[in-house]
Amino acid sequence: MAFALAWLGLLALALAPADRAAQAVRDWLSGKYAVNPMEAVGRPPEEAFKLLEKSLAFPPPPPGLEVNLKEPAVEQRGPETWVRFPAVAGEQSGEVVVRLRDGSVAGIAWRPEGGLLPGWLLWPWVGPAFVLLGFLLLFSLVKGQLRPYWRDALRLVAERRRLFWATQAGLFIAFFLGAMAAYADPRVARLLQELLGAGIGQIGLERAVQNGPLGLATVIFYWNFTRGLVLTTALPGLFFGVPALLINLARYYILGMALSPAVIPPERFLLHLPVIFLELGAYNTATFGALALLGDLLAGRGYRQGLKALGRSLVLATVLLFLAAVYEAFEVLA
Repeated sequence: MAFALAWLGLLALALAPADRAAQAVRDWLSGKYAVNPMEAVGRPPEEAFKLLEKSLAFPPPPPGLEVNLKEPAVEQRGPETWVRFPAVAGEQSGEVVVRLRDGSVAGIAWRPEGGLLPGWLLWPWVGPAFVLLGFLLLFSLVKGQLRPYWRDALRLVAERRRLFWATQAGLFIAFFLGAMAAYADPRVARLLQELLGAGIGQIGLERAVQNGPLGLATVIFYWNFTRGLVLTTALPGLFFGVPALLINLARYYILGMALSPAVIPPERFLLHLPVIFLELGAYNTATFGALALLGDLLAGRGYRQGLKALGRSLVLATVLLFLAAVYEAFEVLA
């Protein structure tokens, strides 16, 4: 009898997180946790900070979200208990994740299946094939048939070395200022960390991790190349260079705060330093190419000549992103 009561007690404890999470999802769908970040404007700093924290922890559900509360999956993650429920939003399947901490609801979020990545990127053989191809292309650039493109890119840097180093220095200074600002207000820096973490959670890196370091490297490169290099640096750079510079100045300041030693362990920061220099150096190089485009226009050499300069800078930037992705994948999984 005592054994049966003990077993029932353990069962009740196991079900309790799922029950609390299910009720939290109902409340979330009904709008109980809804927060408008603009409400923080004009409020005292403490109130504004709490409102911003809550808005990050409880983003609004997507339209038409349907959650299956009868099939919870409970998982312990450090001090938090995560409860996952299968869910569907329109034609997109996924899950709703409820984070419980000390018996209370710490956050709820919708995560689409596969995240924001194309499905083929998560095939097991894609990672090894991509990394092998990447090193082959890198060898061809330095020693093989693609060497003229590499020489052209290095020649561009040599010809405009003042602009190149000024761009590198200016953008890294923005990152440094953000890192220093984190010491003045660590709470804001941690809030930015949570914001970046929430964005990364939507990408779908958890599935990529299952494919090992080569699969993760492929996903990291894909995301940084498409979003960081092409969409937010190269494309804005086509509009006479300046937008790329402004976007990256703001991005680096925010990244500096989120990755500052003030809010992450120093040993982790030191391990991550090569990624910071390689990855940000890639965006710096593309920004330099965008400013070289502007310089060609101002010097009367024409837009086409400037476009060539931007293209040559992207060769160097892509190589840096590839090396950063490979290092970061092994760093994360070490």
